[in-house]
Formats: sequence, C-alpha cells, structure tokens
Amino acid sequence: MRRDLDYGVCYPRGRFDRQSIAWDLNYFKYYFLRLASIPFNEQALEDDFERLTEFLLSAPQDYFLYRDFQSRNVMLLDGLPYFVDYQGGRKGALQYDIASLLYDAKADLPQDLRQQLLDYYLDQLSGCVRPFDREGFLRFYYAFVYVRIMQALGAYGFRGFYERKPHFLQSVPYALKNLRWLLHNVKLPIAIPTLLTAFHNMLASEKLLNLSPTGGGPLTVRVFSFSFHRGLPRDEGGNGGGFVFDGRSLPNPGREDRFKMLTGRDAPVIDYLNQQESVHQFLASVFSLVDASVQEYQRRGFKNLMVSFGCTGGQHRSVFLAEQLAKRLRERNGVEVVIHHRELENAAG
Repeated sequence: MRRDLDYGVCYPRGRFDRQSIAWDLNYFKYYFLRLASIPFNEQALEDDFERLTEFLLSAPQDYFLYRDFQSRNVMLLDGLPYFVDYQGGRKGALQYDIASLLYDAKADLPQDLRQQLLDYYLDQLSGCVRPFDREGFLRFYYAFVYVRIMQALGAYGFRGFYERKPHFLQSVPYALKNLRWLLHNVKLPIAIPTLLTAFHNMLASEKLLNLSPTGGGPLTVRVFSFSFHRGLPRDEGGNGGGFVFDGRSLPNPGREDRFKMLTGRDAPVIDYLNQQESVHQFLASVFSLVDASVQEYQRRGFKNLMVSFGCTGGQHRSVFLAEQLAKRLRERNGVEVVIHHRELENAAG
C-alpha cells in the first residue's frame, strides 16, 4: 500500500472530513428529502447527523478514498480493470469506497453477491493492511453504506427534482431497495431515530414509489414452498420476506403410506387435497389477500413480492399450495411468477 501520496493536491479538500460529510448529508436533506416532500424534524435530524458524523470520523482515516467508486467508473480492457474519474479523491476511511461500489444503485447487485465480494475484499485487505481488524472494519461499514446512499440520493434529487432531468430519478427505486434491505437487516451501534424514520417515510412515499425502475415492467412474484423445521426461505429482494402461510392445519398426505414417496406436484396428492373442503377455504383466503396485494403493488410500481407456504416436511401441502397460487398468478397480466420448492430442490441437489 502506497504511503507517499500527496493529499495536498486533492481538490476541493484533502480529507473526507467533517465538512465533507456535512456537505453530503445536507445535499440529501435539501435536494432529496425536501424535494420529495418527506417530512422530518429539522433539529432532530441535525442531531442525528451530528451523531452519525462523529461515528464516521472515529473510523481510521489514513487511506486513499476514491470517493466516486461505482460501476460506471470501472473500465475493462483486455480483461483488466481500469479506474477513471478521480477528481473527488482524498484521504479517508477504507469503508467508503467498497460501500460505494457494492451499493451502487443501478448495479442492483444481489445481496449474496455483495457479501461474497465484501468477504473477498476483506480477505485481500488482511494481506496488505497490517494489523487488520476485520471486526473493527465491519463496525463502521454499514454507516458508510448509509452515508453513500444518502449522497447518491442527494445527487438524484438535485438532477431529477431540481434540474428536472427525469432519467436521474430512475435510480431512486434501486436506492430505496437497498435502504429497505438495510432497515430490515442492519442495526447500527449509534442512535439515529429521526433519520431512520425519514428512511421509512421514503419507503412509504407514493411520490417515490411511483418512480418505476424499469418503465412499467412486470411485477415478479416469487412463490416458495418450505419446511418449517428448516426455517423460513431467505428473501434476497430486501423486502423482509412478504407473505408466509402456514399449511400445517390442513390434512397431511404425508401421514399415509401411499403418498409418502410422492409430492404436491403428483396427481394422486393433488386429487387428495382437492377433495378437502378445508384446503379450498384456505386457498380462497390466500387468493383474496395475495390478489389485493398484487393489484396494489402493480398500481404503485413495486417490482417484487414474495409468498411462502410452509408445512411440516415441505413436500406435500406446501408444494401443492404454492403450485395453486402460481397457476392463478400466471393468468394475470404484468406478473412474472418464479416458483421455488426449497426442500424438493435441496433433495434433488
């Protein structure tokens, strides 16, 4: 790692310092929150900004910070990466750049890939930064993810809402998707209640939800069957998991020897369950709830919905229920259905 960089030539500042952070946070407040009509208490938000700033500045700062490390600034030539657009480079913390790349809104990386890339990055750091405190790095990491997302949203708001260049607003739903995942999966070691409330208000904003990321593309409904003994299916969409329906109250074909080696996709099991009045009542309630959500999701421009059916073994009832819902949804316009029978797929693998 080079330690002879002259940070005195950095412009406009040589360090990602308190003023740099304040610029990003106020950019977000005035050009995104205000222009998107998101309510907030000015003084309480400033108090949160101050706590967040103090926390960010307590991370080690003696590294080169690219500042604009995102996918469009990485060029490939003969299979090798080259990096452009260094005009914002300065001294700062290591977490900022990897947060910028992995949470680049339009790149829309799946969360499991983000984790793989982060683990690889940390493994490489341990070989060139010594001593390297992996736990210490991760303590600050998601705070830098948040501040980078806010900086990007400020830019989208300035270009989109203020300068009225609507194509910049097309990235907003992707940034909201990242925020949704963070709010469901990350707890920061500092209190920023007003800022978190503003994020939740953004996710509920009609004005923002109507900014479709794909110009009115289909709603993807992912339908899962699973066994409760192996836990709930993972939600890679960042929405917190969607509907979860418990089919264990229904008659269980798995208790009868003639069905034990079959699944909910086999005709004898389907016929058996179709003869049960309780199954039809259960599905009627499910259809009513899911149909209403699909209609509202399409109206508001949402792009992902997850529906999961669980039973004891994840082989008969949950599979049958998932197949019935998938069949119904495939009849709707503007809906793309993806079905996963987790336990069957695991057994086959």
